[in-house]
Amino acid sequence: MRLKDLREDLDITQKAIADYLHIKQNTYSQYENGQRQIPIELLIALAQYYKTSTDYILELTDIKKPYPKK
Repeated sequence: MRLKDLREDLDITQKAIADYLHIKQNTYSQYENGQRQIPIELLIALAQYYKTSTDYILELTDIKKPYPKK
């Protein structure tokens, strides 16, 4: 997943993102490393935080720009 790249591009720590999501740093690390599947509500929160789409985070597209809302 692109979570690590997105986080590192903004020079943010795993702890800071975990705090934003109200989860433990270890849990976030497991999402980032693909050891655990990220729940949909957290995936959406991360897409909003990084101003991208869930498809981009899940590597279903290479277009970083989020989809327009209807």
